[in-house]
Amino acid sequence: MEYSVTVRDLYDLSYTRAVFLGGLRYPWEALGCIVPFLETIMPGLGEEFLCLANGVYVHRTACVSPSAGLCPPCVIGAGTAVRQGALLRGGVLAGEGCVIGNSSELKNCILFDGVQVPHFNYVGDSILGRKAHMGAGSVISNLKSDGSPVTVCRRGERIPTGRRKCGAFLGDFAEVGCNAVLCPGTVVGKRSVVYPLLMLRGVYPADCVIKPSGIVPRRRTP
Repeated sequence: MEYSVTVRDLYDLSYTRAVFLGGLRYPWEALGCIVPFLETIMPGLGEEFLCLANGVYVHRTACVSPSAGLCPPCVIGAGTAVRQGALLRGGVLAGEGCVIGNSSELKNCILFDGVQVPHFNYVGDSILGRKAHMGAGSVISNLKSDGSPVTVCRRGERIPTGRRKCGAFLGDFAEVGCNAVLCPGTVVGKRSVVYPLLMLRGVYPADCVIKPSGIVPRRRTP
């Protein structure tokens, strides 16, 4: 099992507007760049995007509930649904075909195409890869209880992020079960599955199932 934490190993950058990720080694390096990047791309988004308010751009095919709250800056991609009571607190780049659901709260994050955070989820200072999915009630913690800088722990190695607020990084097609909690600096590899109710901390490899009893390889159909 490979415990990868680099942008190259976690994400297919063909499925996001966040092209600047290609110049970074670690995904948490992007967290301080999201807001200025959004401010840079907004003027060139084109007529297919509607400016709902200063710094809030929504694709014409996206569906945003009247009860959702969208704070600038944010960009919502084609075919994305922002459902009742969702709150986007700024610094949100949501790709195409995403679902941001009932009472979910997002801030300073990137959602690749097809991401689903559909029921009572919190996603802060995080990056979710293509078609990553968070089950109902699963949340990402982005702040340690003592407020100290977050480190990413990988099998005895401690990688400093230099950030006080740093959430989780889900690789493409990662699945997080209902009511799981991802502690600050958690990395889940591509196509891995997290059982419900777990608390995760550290780095988890690609193509595995994370159970209460441990980590096992995931069987994949051809």
